[in-house]
Amino acid sequence: MIAEILLVLAGHSSSFFTEDYHLHPAFETFLHPGEQQCLASLGSIAHRYRQVKTACSVLARSSSRYLCALCATLSQILKDDYESLIVDTESKILHRDASFVAGGAFVPLSAVRAVFSAWDAPLAALDGLLEKLQSQAEWPPGEIIDMLIARAATGTHLISDIMGSLARAVQRVWRTQLIALLVHGTLSTTDPLAESDYTLIGSQIPSCVSDQTRNSISYIGRALGTVKVARWQTQFPRELVAEHTRRLENVLVQDQYTFDNVIADIRVNVSEWLWRTVLTQKNVEEAIDSLADYFLLRDGEFSLSLIQEIERLKLSRLTARSNIIREQDLNLALLRASIGTSAQHDPALSCLRFSMPSGPLRSLLPTPANPRNLATSFTGASLSEITFDDFLLGTPLVLSYRVEWPLDLFLQPADLYLYALLFAYLSSLRKVHMRVHTCWTSLSNAQRARRRWTGLGEGGTVEDQEMRQRLLRCGWGIVHEMSWFLDNFFSYVMTDVVDVEFRRLKKLLASRQAQDTAPIAGWQRASSTTAPLSASKAVASGTRESQVTGLMGTAAPLDFTSLRNIHSAYLERLVVGCLLANPALTAIIRPIFELCEQFVAQVERWGGDVLPALLFEGSVAKGMDAVGEMVRERWAVVSGINETLRSLLESFYEQLAQSTSQQTFGGRGDASKSMLLNSTVNASLFGHTTSFRKDAKRWEGEGEARRQVERLLLRLDFNGEFTKASSGQSTGSSKDILREGGLM
Repeated sequence: MIAEILLVLAGHSSSFFTEDYHLHPAFETFLHPGEQQCLASLGSIAHRYRQVKTACSVLARSSSRYLCALCATLSQILKDDYESLIVDTESKILHRDASFVAGGAFVPLSAVRAVFSAWDAPLAALDGLLEKLQSQAEWPPGEIIDMLIARAATGTHLISDIMGSLARAVQRVWRTQLIALLVHGTLSTTDPLAESDYTLIGSQIPSCVSDQTRNSISYIGRALGTVKVARWQTQFPRELVAEHTRRLENVLVQDQYTFDNVIADIRVNVSEWLWRTVLTQKNVEEAIDSLADYFLLRDGEFSLSLIQEIERLKLSRLTARSNIIREQDLNLALLRASIGTSAQHDPALSCLRFSMPSGPLRSLLPTPANPRNLATSFTGASLSEITFDDFLLGTPLVLSYRVEWPLDLFLQPADLYLYALLFAYLSSLRKVHMRVHTCWTSLSNAQRARRRWTGLGEGGTVEDQEMRQRLLRCGWGIVHEMSWFLDNFFSYVMTDVVDVEFRRLKKLLASRQAQDTAPIAGWQRASSTTAPLSASKAVASGTRESQVTGLMGTAAPLDFTSLRNIHSAYLERLVVGCLLANPALTAIIRPIFELCEQFVAQVERWGGDVLPALLFEGSVAKGMDAVGEMVRERWAVVSGINETLRSLLESFYEQLAQSTSQQTFGGRGDASKSMLLNSTVNASLFGHTTSFRKDAKRWEGEGEARRQVERLLLRLDFNGEFTKASSGQSTGSSKDILREGGLM
């Protein structure tokens, strides 16, 4: 009987049990209730073992290499542990071991049950696992690994060991594909980890892999795969290939910290190699020059021509049969704007594209809006996000730059977003600036023509002439003040911010490039030794040190990581210098632009002059001592615009002066995380990229940003007009006193 029970535990059938492994009723009368319970328990263990073996043999024929590896490992575990336990138990019984054979002749069933009771829970867990695996036709590796790791997290030691062994077996198979992707840049034809564009498939990656590591895996595989497909003259060094393979073979994905460190080190090495061999200094400089020319308006001739071409497109659609403006019309305007300029033969022009997120636009005559003074409250919760992307066309318009290999390794989507943001802002400023100058020309021509007939006066009756003179002087004063503000502000943005930061970036890249010879030689020497990662670690540590001490400290060798950090810092300094990082200031700049547009559009509707012609109906009153109705209407419009403009300029100057005394709160590591993207964050004008810099370097960067703002304050208050008004010297009213005390 004992021999037959051991055969049943090994998976054989017996007459002691029914087909569902319950004790046969014919034997119940010959057995003690305790023996019946022991046999029922042993039969349950044997039944589960047989089900596990059957399911394992079925799943072993699956086309999935991961299930095959799981079944092979499980079969080996059962053979080494469970089946060997049966053989050992039989051997001890035959050798009359005292732990099994009582009195040298009797083997109690309870002793056999006690030996195999440890496998009751593990076999139940394995039975449930295989049943779940059979319930689904296809199992991606990420879900299998996640399920095994989750089931291994149990208090039962044997279950944890078995599930952990199965998880490690599946991870080793998954790791071979990962090595092929990260070392050779190849993808498997069956169960690949990524798409053809090296975008990772979510179900193929375990959930224990962090988002940052996922991005690194996709980046490394794409970089190496693209270099391999492009048949680049220089391939990845064999020494680093061997070292990366060795390090990946010694780590499992469930060891999150170690796995993340290995992937990060490999990314640093690949980035540095790409910077030295694929993405060269010349490519980077050409890309930076092109982006600065077109997005930062450094190519003034082309930018002015583009704004004029868009204005011409809007006017032409008003008279055309089809008055819809589409993206292809704007892209054609790009090409037309380049004709006769330095951008005509620039190959980078083909990478520029306009997109309209809101869809095609039906060209209609714009309605001048009343600009609001959003500077009345400076709390972040009350300020809506201010954008300038709808200023050129009247609908959101985004200028994008098509990034091709290998520049996409350097330019991130967040960088291109900031470039588009800066283009919308600078082009809006340039458009308003240009239109105000055009209005000045129009008023000058109208005044010159009027003087031919009216002499030194403005014509009309005595009282009408006085009102016409006031209207003309007020209109001239508005244009003069608008032109003065825009001249100073545009000069500050293009000279003190864009030009200074661009030259600073070029100088920094040139100084870093001069130091690359020694690190490259050291890296090449290290690559031929047994520890080829030492040089890359040294460069990586140097990069981290440069991030801590600030970009203007001791110059480190220019590698791929430091290049991206430098460029991100460059973009953020542009955003901060252009005042886009302060929502309170942008909330005032936008209404100023709108007010200038409103006034220019109003003058255009009046025929290019503030004063109505003397022969116009309503220009001169019917009585001898009255003012014409048209003159009164225009005076109401012009005086309202004058008061609004003055209020906006004073608010802008006050808020700008207050920003110089604001305290800074930490920095950010990426330019895409600018406070402009989240208006609910407390406005801080002087944030920089590095988070944990030394106090001296931190205050140096903040002092430089503060000096830039002070230059703008000097430009705007060169004659002391704003200072006198804010200090109450011009008028001694109670409002000025309250404003000076910060209560208004």
